[in-house]
Amino acid sequence: MVLTVFNTLGRQKEEFSPLNGEQVRMYVCGPTVYDYIHIGNARAFIVADVVHRYLEYKGFRVRLVSNITDIDDKMIKRAKETGLSVQQLGEVYSDAYFEDIAKLNVMKPNLSPRATQHIPEIIEAIKTLMEKGAAYKANGDVYFDVMKFDEYGKLSGNKAEALKMGNRIEVNPRKRNPADFALWKKQRRGEPAWHSPWGKGRPGWHIECSTMAIKYLSGTFDIHMGGKDLIFPHHENEIAQAEAATAEKFARYWLHNEWLTVEGNKMSKSLGNFVTVRDALAMCSPQVLRFFLISAHYRSPIDFNKENLTTAETNLERLVSALEKLETLRDREERKPEEDRLLSDVAKAKRGFEEAMDDDFNTPLAISFIFNIAKGINGYLERNVQVENSAKKEVMETLGRLLDVLGIRVEPEKRWVDQTDLVRSLMDLIVDLRQNMRKRKDWKSADQMRRRLNELGFEIEDSSEGTRWKKRA
Repeated sequence: MVLTVFNTLGRQKEEFSPLNGEQVRMYVCGPTVYDYIHIGNARAFIVADVVHRYLEYKGFRVRLVSNITDIDDKMIKRAKETGLSVQQLGEVYSDAYFEDIAKLNVMKPNLSPRATQHIPEIIEAIKTLMEKGAAYKANGDVYFDVMKFDEYGKLSGNKAEALKMGNRIEVNPRKRNPADFALWKKQRRGEPAWHSPWGKGRPGWHIECSTMAIKYLSGTFDIHMGGKDLIFPHHENEIAQAEAATAEKFARYWLHNEWLTVEGNKMSKSLGNFVTVRDALAMCSPQVLRFFLISAHYRSPIDFNKENLTTAETNLERLVSALEKLETLRDREERKPEEDRLLSDVAKAKRGFEEAMDDDFNTPLAISFIFNIAKGINGYLERNVQVENSAKKEVMETLGRLLDVLGIRVEPEKRWVDQTDLVRSLMDLIVDLRQNMRKRKDWKSADQMRRRLNELGFEIEDSSEGTRWKKRA
């Protein structure tokens, strides 16, 4: 089956074919570490994680780079508000970010480079742009000249000339064109700064990402991901400065996830509906939050509300319940037609799952096929109290592997607490009920109960002193 992805650059689905065979090079825009990440950030990181996992499921080797923006305007503003240095602020919220995504079962990237650790490389990239006439100095700042890059706007559709004529961005008298953007910012009082050929200052946001992506992914790479809000200006500007500097294509496939709203409204601190991952995890488990965030296609909007969280929790519990029931079913050695039918249903669902994921990572459709497996398990359980061991293992492994592609942890055996006392109490109750049957001389019902308990692994021994039971190992 062929994997197709919706490429924002071409505004259509395209067959995915990496440059270097089975090696996929991938860049994901990481957080600006001035606060805890919010659920919108989490959606972008989880979407990228599902893409990463599915590529590996298909046999690709993924090299993933996801940056940390630890110097920019937001960092400086928040540091002043908190009384921390920009470096201290970055350390606090970088640590918090890694803690949060670990809870959400997001795999670690191969590299998480920080902007402040790459100032020399950024300065060299800016020097290259100036030498090529694509950048200019203005009063200590350095700007990229968008009119020197003919393809500006090819990702977002926002052409440089149209931006100039439409006055869609703030006018800065130091710029040649309103759409020009900062590569280097002159130091202002109290701001962190580094020495450069243009004086002390700090890098602009866009040049940080493109410089680190080119360094660690060796030029043109396969996939660049991020939220829809990054298409313009961030990703547009990344393309312009990278391709102007290298004369090579920057990234081949651009994947962007849609907005996340909160109870129908755009998330905003001013509206009082700003939800961090830590806020959300006070409302539900990490697995429920992750399951909710992949329950809609990544290019579709999704609304965070209590009803949708409850639905996600209920659906996830259905899967866990089916797995638990199968896990605790007693094994038998003989394979019967029932197992063959179950395995056939599982194989069909697995193919459906793969076809859904091959179609631009259609997670809601893929999840529906996982539920088909759960439905097959439940149907099997209605007719059987035992399962052939190899069939049970195959079903468990297949379902576990598909859930792992989605990053959903379902480990039934770890959900069970020590239930020795509960089993003992229930068995004592059953033995008492059976004794009453014997006293009424309802031998048929008593024998039937003994047989069913035996099938479940319990041995019943009647004697003149009463009835004893034990669980077979």
